[in-house]
Amino acid sequence: MYEPNVVGDWQEYDEHAGLRVRVHRLEAAEPPRGRDDAAVGLTYFSVRVTIENRSASHFSVQLEDGQIDVRVGPDGEGAFIDWRSSQFIEGFDVYPLRRATAVVYAAGTEAALSQVDVQVHLRVDEEWTERRLWAGGIGLAEGPVAAVAAGACQGSVAHQVIAFLKDQKDQAEPGGA
Repeated sequence: MYEPNVVGDWQEYDEHAGLRVRVHRLEAAEPPRGRDDAAVGLTYFSVRVTIENRSASHFSVQLEDGQIDVRVGPDGEGAFIDWRSSQFIEGFDVYPLRRATAVVYAAGTEAALSQVDVQVHLRVDEEWTERRLWAGGIGLAEGPVAAVAAGACQGSVAHQVIAFLKDQKDQAEPGGA
C-alpha cells in the first residue's frame, strides 16, 4: 500500500538521480500581503516545499500554482490557497548542492488543520515527475487531534501519522521520552 510521507521527510526522485524534495515547516502564519477577503473566518497557515540537488549536474525546476494541492480535515476538503501571497519556483536552475524553496499560504477551518495533506507535482527539465504526498497537521486545537486519534483505525495511515507526530512532539518537549 502506498503511504504518504510525513511532513518534514525528504523524498528522492528515481527518475532524476540526486534530486529530492520535501514539504516542511507546516505552521500557523499570516500571509505577508494581508488576508484575502475570501478567507474570512478561516485560519491561515504556511507550508514550504524545498527542492534540493545532490547530483553533479543542474536541473531546471518548476513548481507553480496548480502544481501544489493542499487538502485539510478528515474528508480532504480543498484548502483556500492565497496565490498572491505565495511564492513559487518558476523555471529555476537548481545547481549541485543548492536548494530552491516555494512558500504556500493557505487557509482552512481551525478544526480541520489537525489533518493537512500536501501533494506536489514537480516539473523537472520539461518533464513531469510522479505526484508525491505529505501528511501532517497543525496543533492549533488539541481537541480535534484527540478525537481523530480516538476514531482512527489502528492500521490506518491517519493513525500512523498522528502517532508519529505525537511521538515527535513528546521527544521535542523537555523531559519527553
